[in-house]
Amino acid sequence: MSNPSAGTSSKAKVGSSQPSETSFKRKRGVFQKDLQHMMYGFGDDANPLPETVTLVEDIVVEYVTDLAHKAQDIGSKRGKLSVEDFLYLIRKDMPKLNRCTELLSMQEELKQARKAFEVDEEKLATLE
Repeated sequence: MSNPSAGTSSKAKVGSSQPSETSFKRKRGVFQKDLQHMMYGFGDDANPLPETVTLVEDIVVEYVTDLAHKAQDIGSKRGKLSVEDFLYLIRKDMPKLNRCTELLSMQEELKQARKAFEVDEEKLATLE
């Protein structure tokens, strides 16, 4: 009487933009070392359980994938994906938005510093 397909998630059946679990295989364990360090930094044990790290990795990858798909849906209206699409999606989460804008401004500062450093190297090379 039991139907083996009855236990499958209705989330994948509904016409979502996410690929089903069978169509997309991801490499597990790619972020485990980084997540272990992050978890330790946020107060977990220095060597957390592998199951815990795997669960956190699954949650993070699912969140980032979902965010990227939503941003792609927004960007497809204009024909391209941009940073502003991601900022738009996190606009109501002020800590995330503030951190993202801070990181983007630091990235721009580093880019300008590298450019100035390269120009200075070129000037030194021409003087010698």
